[in-house]
Amino acid sequence: MAPSLRTWDPDEFVARLLACEARYHIHHPFNLRLNRGELQPFQVRGWVANRFYYQLCIPQKDAAVLANCTQREERRRWLERILDHDGRDDFAGANAGGIEAWSRLGQAVGLGPDALWSQRHVQPGVRFAVDAYLNFARSRPWEEAAISSLTEMFAPKIHADRLAGWPALYPWIQAEGLAYFRQRIPLATRDAEHGLEVARRWAGSRERQERALQILHFKLDILWSMLDAIERAYPDDLAEELRP
Repeated sequence: MAPSLRTWDPDEFVARLLACEARYHIHHPFNLRLNRGELQPFQVRGWVANRFYYQLCIPQKDAAVLANCTQREERRRWLERILDHDGRDDFAGANAGGIEAWSRLGQAVGLGPDALWSQRHVQPGVRFAVDAYLNFARSRPWEEAAISSLTEMFAPKIHADRLAGWPALYPWIQAEGLAYFRQRIPLATRDAEHGLEVARRWAGSRERQERALQILHFKLDILWSMLDAIERAYPDDLAEELRP
C-alpha cells in the first residue's frame, strides 16, 4: 500500500489557501478594465445588475450552512452573516445590509430599482454559476460550504481598490453608492478569520486539506465564470438598444 502523504502543518496549509489568490477574479481582464476606468457606463451598470444576483444568493447560501450545521455555537456565529446581507430593522445606515447597499449602488450607477429586482439583466452564465454555488452549499457538509466562503480572504483588497480609484475614474457614480465596499472590508476580514478557523479544525488530514483547496478553487471558478459571462454580454460596441 502506498504511504499516505504528509499532512501540512497549519501554517503551511493556510499559506496554500492564501496562494489561491492568484486565481481570484481581481485578476480577471474585465475587473482590470473596471479598476482602470476603461469601462463605459452601460458596462458598469451591467456588472452591477449581474452581481446583484450573487448578492441575493449569499444569505441563502448562509442559511444552507446553518441548516446543515449541528453545532449550536457555530450556528450562532454564522447567523450574523445572514443579517449582514439581508439587513436589520429599518435598513438605514449600518442596518442596511449588503443587499440594500448593493441596491443603492445600482441607483448610484443609474439603474432603477426594478432593473435589479426584476433580474432582467442577469446573464444565463451568471445565473448558472451562482445557482451552482448555492446548490453546493445546500448539498455538502456545512464545513465544506464554510470553506467555500474563504474567498473573503481576498475581498478587502478588491473593495479597497474600488474605493480608492472609482471616485476619480467614474465621477458620474454617486459617492454614496460606494458604501457597500466600505462596509464589507471589516466584515470580510471577520468572516475570513472564522472561515479559517473552520478549515484548520476540519482539515486534520492531508486528504481533507487537499479537499479544502479543491473547494476554494471551485468558488474561485464561480467568481471568474461570472465575469466571463458579464464580459461577453457587454462588449464595447454593444448596440445602444441592448445597453442597460
